[in-house]
Amino acid sequence: MAFVALGQGSAGNSSAPKKASRVAFILLAPGMIYLGLFFLTPLVSLVITSLKTASFTGEIGMYDYGFQVSNYAYALDQYLPQITRSFIYALIATLMALLISYPIAYFIGVKARNKPILQAFLLTLVIAPFFISFLLRTFAWKQIFSNESPATQFLQSIGVLAPDQYVIGSSFAVIAGLTYNFIPFMTLPIYTSLERLDTRLVEAGADLYATPVQTFWKVTFPLSLPGVISGTLLTFIPISGDYVSASRDFLGGSDTAMIGNVVEANFFRIQDYPTASALSVMLMAAIVVLVSVYVRKSGTEELL
Repeated sequence: MAFVALGQGSAGNSSAPKKASRVAFILLAPGMIYLGLFFLTPLVSLVITSLKTASFTGEIGMYDYGFQVSNYAYALDQYLPQITRSFIYALIATLMALLISYPIAYFIGVKARNKPILQAFLLTLVIAPFFISFLLRTFAWKQIFSNESPATQFLQSIGVLAPDQYVIGSSFAVIAGLTYNFIPFMTLPIYTSLERLDTRLVEAGADLYATPVQTFWKVTFPLSLPGVISGTLLTFIPISGDYVSASRDFLGGSDTAMIGNVVEANFFRIQDYPTASALSVMLMAAIVVLVSVYVRKSGTEELL
């Protein structure tokens, strides 16, 4: 009888992991199906399109399935300046957003921690731009930097701009618009890290005769680094593919086109689908490589 009971217990224990694995599979199935339909399938379609060849009929917008790897070389050769400009703009705008967002997040998360009403009010101000369309916010910057605006006339009057020079259509206008639009994406992750900061560690630094600057760089900033990394990723990645701010219809000009503008033009206007797809694939690959290197160099591999 003892052997029978032992055998039944072993069988029961072995069936428990199988049941748990089935439950886990059922719970994961909707998410996996969603990713398969709306991420993996479009990605495969994009790669296939990037390898298509021009149709023998010569009709615009018609392409045949093939393995035309030269599409990538052509896209890189034709649009290297726009690709380079996209990452330069993204890097500058990300750094500017970090310089602006960190003090805001620090004040809300640390200085206003014991003032919940003030903290809630400031957080509302940070989140408020999300209630307005991205296009409307960018268009507002177009009005601020318009040729007849007080800001432009002031810059012309003090000699920063020549009388016949304007802000709209310049790299400055594009980077300013990108920085403004993505400040909330930078502020909120940093605030989350700083809000959990143990202030006793900061007090300990002061007790050990560290100056406020030393305490910040040795204690506060390292502890907030996960938020900084998350914020920079949430900012750099979408800025790299942005095409609204650099568009001629908003803040950009003839010399400010980014890779997003090139993809949009090739897809909707020129109907060169293989080139547009090749540019999109290269942009994703470059971002994956840059983000992986950045995260590993910063010592926060758990974010990957």
